[in-house]
Amino acid sequence: MTELVVRRLLIDLQPPFSRDWCGGDAFSTAFFNALSMSFPFGEQFFIDAVRDAMATLPPEVQERYRADVRGFIGQEATHRRIHSLFNAHLGQQGLVDRWTARASQRMELMDGADPRHALAVTAATEHFTAMFAEWLLARPEILEGAEPRLRTMWLWHSAEELEHKSVAFDIYKAAGGSDEWRTRWFRRVTVMFLGDLMRQTVDNLRHEKQLWKWATWKSAARILLGSGGLLRGNVAGWRLYLRSDFHPDQQDSSLSARWLADNGAQFTPVGAPTAATAATA
Repeated sequence: MTELVVRRLLIDLQPPFSRDWCGGDAFSTAFFNALSMSFPFGEQFFIDAVRDAMATLPPEVQERYRADVRGFIGQEATHRRIHSLFNAHLGQQGLVDRWTARASQRMELMDGADPRHALAVTAATEHFTAMFAEWLLARPEILEGAEPRLRTMWLWHSAEELEHKSVAFDIYKAAGGSDEWRTRWFRRVTVMFLGDLMRQTVDNLRHEKQLWKWATWKSAARILLGSGGLLRGNVAGWRLYLRSDFHPDQQDSSLSARWLADNGAQFTPVGAPTAATAATA
């Protein structure tokens, strides 16, 4: 893995944005809004899971992964902060985040458990995020007509997710995590993540009075189930995780490297902060 760089995104999220910011498309706007609602809690969970499991490793193994973990924590803390700003505008629009409460309640059941369980959940979710990131970077037309600063936010986030996609998996393996629990948690995360995503998307659409419009579900079918759609186009990637020889590096990250190389004016590297600093950023 190349060194993970923590980047400060050069967009101003203080001014509000329109309710139909994603090119006027009701479904894609509600869908991306739902995803964003999951990130502040989720990113903090991932940071804690990687940090807690890292602490169980022998010192020489910790040293081997220290730079990767530092970069992972820095990038995820930055994502959490950016999406918290974005989500604050959603709250002002009257949208209610019900995803975080459900996820928080479920994760309380893991208190006191072997830290490898939380890390297996993290690695599984990171694979979902990496599949989404590659899909979006390959199809930036999904964001056609979106407000420019928000389009940049989503593509930047996707590029960094692909960049650090291996960290949680590698720490899980270094901690002696089994393939049995890795794949068991992946199946559970599939049900929980997709269920929560669809429930929150429907809630958002209902609030905007767009739920029962033909154009909404025509867009949903195209984005999710059409040729190259998010769900239909990632079946092979989903199955790949269940293989005993799976590693995230098997997924191509060239689109991430290309976007970061072509869009350097959109961010500035700030270096990787310490784990303690990033966790409280």
